[in-house]
Amino acid sequence: MIDHILGENTMTCHSPTVTQPRDEKAVKRVALIGMPNTGKSTFFSRITGVAAYVGNWPGVTVDLLQANVKINGETVEFVDLPGIYDLNGYSEDEKVVRTFLEKYAIDLVIVVLNAAQIDRQIRLALQVKALGLPAVVMLNMSDEAKHYGVEINSKELSRHLEMPVFLISAKYGKGYMKAYETICHQLEKTELPVIVNDIRQVLAQRGKISVDEIEIILKDAVEMPSQLAQTLTAKLDSVLLHPVFGLPLFFLGMFAVFWIVWNVGLPSQDIMDSLTGWLEETVISPVLSVFPGVVQDFFINGIWAGVATVASFVPLIVIFFIVMAILEDSGYLSRAAYLMDALMARLGLDGRSFVLHMMGFGCNVPALMGTRVMRSRALRLLTMLIIPFGLCSARLQVFVFIIAAVFPNGNGALVLFSLYLLSFLAAFLTAFLFQGAFKNEDPFVLELPPYRLPTLKQVALRGWGEVREFLVRASGFITVGCIAVWVITSLPPGATGLDTIGGQIGQFLSPVMRPIGIDPYLTLALIFGFIAKEVVLGSLAVIYGLQSASVGAHIAETITFAQGYSFCIFCLLYTPCLTTIATILNEAKSWKFTAFSLVFSLVLAWVCSFIFYQSALLLGFQ
Repeated sequence: MIDHILGENTMTCHSPTVTQPRDEKAVKRVALIGMPNTGKSTFFSRITGVAAYVGNWPGVTVDLLQANVKINGETVEFVDLPGIYDLNGYSEDEKVVRTFLEKYAIDLVIVVLNAAQIDRQIRLALQVKALGLPAVVMLNMSDEAKHYGVEINSKELSRHLEMPVFLISAKYGKGYMKAYETICHQLEKTELPVIVNDIRQVLAQRGKISVDEIEIILKDAVEMPSQLAQTLTAKLDSVLLHPVFGLPLFFLGMFAVFWIVWNVGLPSQDIMDSLTGWLEETVISPVLSVFPGVVQDFFINGIWAGVATVASFVPLIVIFFIVMAILEDSGYLSRAAYLMDALMARLGLDGRSFVLHMMGFGCNVPALMGTRVMRSRALRLLTMLIIPFGLCSARLQVFVFIIAAVFPNGNGALVLFSLYLLSFLAAFLTAFLFQGAFKNEDPFVLELPPYRLPTLKQVALRGWGEVREFLVRASGFITVGCIAVWVITSLPPGATGLDTIGGQIGQFLSPVMRPIGIDPYLTLALIFGFIAKEVVLGSLAVIYGLQSASVGAHIAETITFAQGYSFCIFCLLYTPCLTTIATILNEAKSWKFTAFSLVFSLVLAWVCSFIFYQSALLLGFQ
């Protein structure tokens, strides 16, 4: 049946697939392919555990997650490819998947589909079949499909597709062991890996699949209800996607996120402060006591003070990532894109731009890379211009630190939320100003997943993965940044405060920074924040030569409310970190656009801080 549908009898001189001799040291390779929101990455996490890491794939423009797993006594490499809708599509992620399959030999493809939407997603499995790749189909979320009244005979469907088909729930592990055994069996049968030549040409010749042919495949194997039952998702959407109440409820929910971060995360800082203080007093200082004073000063004030300050905010970052993971895995962030699409369209953007801006709240870098799903280059560039205004986790700890010092009256959560709103206003203003220069003709298509209650394991793994990436990325920058700050604030020998090289740099920039209420010490911290925003707090500890708790007290005594909030505005909007800049350059493939984004964000930060600070002074605030 499948041969006839896929046109196996088409005469062609083109060889779609070739087997490739395996190097004696090479391992078998399994690629996971699926549409977005099908649970593909959840299945990948279940089968690979915590062994996943970002691999290096020459010729592929995306960082792909991979893991090595022992199967049948030999090492097997699993690769999680980006979520795509069509192997013949034009988005950047679809190009990445094609490039990977054309460049790297595959022993097995695992096609992960949403069982509840099999009538719309089976096309991807048929395309993999057309390429001649050995494959196994995983119909994920089978429990949801059954709840919706979708009945699937996996054995009959497997016969029609001529490839193994399994009903699974990657979230709860249902059907997983049987599927895993089949994967092991398939790999055991595989003798030579397969590499595909020119996927688009192959699909043009062999992969033309109409709706009527899809019906033949599903006949007698899948029974779809004429109308899905009224579910909890539909009931929730009637409220959360309401044309009047939807947006207020969304912003109320985001305020709740920052309330949790402030009221649960901030108290944990005292615990970490006590721990780092105890370590310094009982371990670090005694160990360093045998060394000269300059060495002690270097390690304690140059490295430890900065690292300890940032470490004190790790619990807060953990809470932030966990809450964001719950929002994303629950399916609500996709609804946010839907809610904001009408407004974003007026600004030359669409709902995807909004979601990516939200993703930037974790880190701007993956959000920038996520613009590859957009086919329009104009839309990609405009979206990349607004993403760096997202209140990333590194900025979050800076804001919490400053706000706690200059707003002692307990309104910190509200002040923090105001910066969140400002990040959106900056994005909207930027899009409004430049929409004429970036014409978007890419239609916005969004599939809303059902609401799901994430499991504790999912949230913990997701939160830990984000925090681990944050710590790995931040640790190097913090150490290098703090050492650099210590050097320029310790030279020339014997100099202190504004007489040091760092102090002179801060004073040199005073004519520019004084009108926005930022003194030379804070100016120096912002300069080092260009390396990474995580360095800002560490540099303050080094600049003042104090522990984190003492730095907060010092700031409370020397910086006013207006100065503190102006500093936060500037830190939110000015030039992103070096990693973000490198990502913009890599994604935009344009030095001019990268330079423009740098200059624009710097100017916007200064103008917004100036307006706020001078207005605050006029109104009598200090």
